[in-house]
Amino acid sequence: MLKSNLRILMAEHQIDDITELMEKSGLSRNSINKLYRGTQLETIKLETLFKLCDTFQCKLSELIEYSPEK
Repeated sequence: MLKSNLRILMAEHQIDDITELMEKSGLSRNSINKLYRGTQLETIKLETLFKLCDTFQCKLSELIEYSPEK
């Protein structure tokens, strides 16, 4: 199971909305929305995750958490 920590990172970096994150990261709204809403996380491109990690200066494990299904 995948869990997105995008909202937490946005709050920590005082990014108020998706539009502001779009400007800082250069990503499209659709790419960010998947992480923001926590839907279809399996389909997100690694390139998108890497850009967000660069934007937040964080590790991939801080952005996305994986826990095995029981």
